[in-house]
Amino acid sequence: MERKTFDEKMADQLNAIFAATKEITFSKHMASSIVGGRYKLEKLVGERKIRVEKTSSSSHGKWFCNASDVLRYAVDPMYKKTKK
Repeated sequence: MERKTFDEKMADQLNAIFAATKEITFSKHMASSIVGGRYKLEKLVGERKIRVEKTSSSSHGKWFCNASDVLRYAVDPMYKKTKK
């Protein structure tokens, strides 16, 4: 039996997380805080990198962002740019 390297184990764990969260959704507010801001979230949605469902066609409808997609573009809060 072949032993997995650390990188292979981490890749397997990430794939398990993405598979487990494919049916879960985040609100627009939660998703924007995970990816690094509202502008970044809207950019990713526009590029079709994050799938979104809206409850209504109005501009103020709720967003339900696919959790698996959001987690793929998660940003560590420590590395966010600070305003000067």
